[in-house]
Amino acid sequence: MPVDRVHLQRAPHAPSPTACLFGARALRDLGDGFVAILLPVYLLALGLTPIEVGVVATVSLFGSAILTIGVGFLGGRYGHRRLLLAAASLMVATGVAFAFVNDYAVLLVVAFAGTINPSAGSVSVFVPLEHAALSSAASDADRTRMFARYSLVGALAAAVGALVAAVPDLLAPLAIETLAAIKAMFVLYALLGLFGGLLYARIPRGVPVADAGPTSTLGPSRRVVFKLAALFSLDAFAGGFAVQSLMALWLFERFDMSLSAAGAFFFWSGLLSAFSFPVAAWLSRRIGLVNTMVFTHIPSSVALMLAALAPTLPVALALLLVRAALSQMDVPTRSSYVMAIVTERERAAAASFTSVPRSLAAAASPALAGLLFAASHRAWPFLICGALKIVYDLLLLRQFRNMKPPEER
Repeated sequence: MPVDRVHLQRAPHAPSPTACLFGARALRDLGDGFVAILLPVYLLALGLTPIEVGVVATVSLFGSAILTIGVGFLGGRYGHRRLLLAAASLMVATGVAFAFVNDYAVLLVVAFAGTINPSAGSVSVFVPLEHAALSSAASDADRTRMFARYSLVGALAAAVGALVAAVPDLLAPLAIETLAAIKAMFVLYALLGLFGGLLYARIPRGVPVADAGPTSTLGPSRRVVFKLAALFSLDAFAGGFAVQSLMALWLFERFDMSLSAAGAFFFWSGLLSAFSFPVAAWLSRRIGLVNTMVFTHIPSSVALMLAALAPTLPVALALLLVRAALSQMDVPTRSSYVMAIVTERERAAAASFTSVPRSLAAAASPALAGLLFAASHRAWPFLICGALKIVYDLLLLRQFRNMKPPEER
């Protein structure tokens, strides 16, 4: 029996483990939502250059990949609950460190070892643990809908977090310096990690698995998982050119957008992304998981490339909103697909081994984007992102269109 199965017995009036996971995801994405926007503002206020901002984003994503590797090997031994509690503690420490540390070298260490997420998306040490825990909670027919709800909760919270990013601007009339206000927001980030940890603590303890066999290694699905991991890495490398922190930096530098206006924009784009998740679940039941992933992703990439060349702010924002409505529809479908085509015992490892290469690949591109920004080639990161994502979609369709999950057979 796998560790920490979400249907383990619980106290009669205790919240379900699934509800705890959804709630913790909401708190975490709320924090990621405002940190992704405030991070470049904060680093620039400390006197860093756009290149150094890109390096911080790269280091944080690389560190997340290393942590996720550890999760893949330790998930079966220690259980999801214990590792989620450890990750929540790390989130608390990260927020406190960013609030009180100004030295660039130390910030790089904290970014590497902590949970700062410049993408405001599903690239973090929490994700494979939550995916593995949630995948046992639903039947094949309901699995995609459950992941859609999970993604919806996170995206709505991230959208609210984008609005919260405007707090430093709102406090300016009260004679509170922007830098001090942003530091306070990192303290809030730490508190959200603390509350998330309290929710993880309510997940039932796992059952010992001394004779259950390995639960954190890949078996018969190894080849398929490695092939998916390679494709997801290409997608993530492309996405690293347009992480939310760099998108915010582009809006600040290209159109002189204010912090409050950027927060409002990312709120609405987050809402569009959020409500695309149930649409993705509905669409996948009609055209399949792989087709949903591909044929919603390609138009979003085209919209991003057009936005990079937009002559005015309204045109750019309109195209970016179109992208937001389509670009994340592959998130719940991708998660569901990976969990569907591997055995139950392989799920924790599959979630980890498809997340790690994504994080490693995504870690390389923000620094490259920072170099392009510094050279005033501001459109190129988004053009490269869109082109590479289209290549990924075509390769995914070619390799996996005939490999159906159980509900599509």
